[in-house]
Amino acid sequence: MIEGVVLKPLLVHCDDRGTFMELVREDDPFYHRFGQSNYSITYPGVIKAFHWHREQDDLWFVAAGMGQVVLHDLREASPTRGQTEVFYLGEHNRQLLAIPAGVAHGYRVLGTQPLLLVYHTTRVYNPRDELRIPYDDPTIGFDWTTRMR
Repeated sequence: MIEGVVLKPLLVHCDDRGTFMELVREDDPFYHRFGQSNYSITYPGVIKAFHWHREQDDLWFVAAGMGQVVLHDLREASPTRGQTEVFYLGEHNRQLLAIPAGVAHGYRVLGTQPLLLVYHTTRVYNPRDELRIPYDDPTIGFDWTTRMR
């Protein structure tokens, strides 16, 4: 796993009224400050990748749909620099993904339903803190196509 990335399994409490999950708690070991919360809808087949932050950490929860989330470690001093990780998150895999600053991230919507992403950040949005990399950047070299197995 990429240094500093945390995948938190979420406990879903179910009863005859519905379900309940805790996403982020102030006593989570990866939580260190609140910046803002965001909600995004992305349509089937779309790839949103890559971007990264100099200072901001992201905490991602896919509330509906399914996504292929790809991380790539760009941090100079990281022992996992250059490593790529793939996670499948969404309604069939309820987890929270903590993405540290300096790790490029993006996702592809899987299936036929929109992906609903709820994410918290450790900083208020600052466009100077967000840097973009093309989804097909050759230095990352990630193949977004579905492989039949």
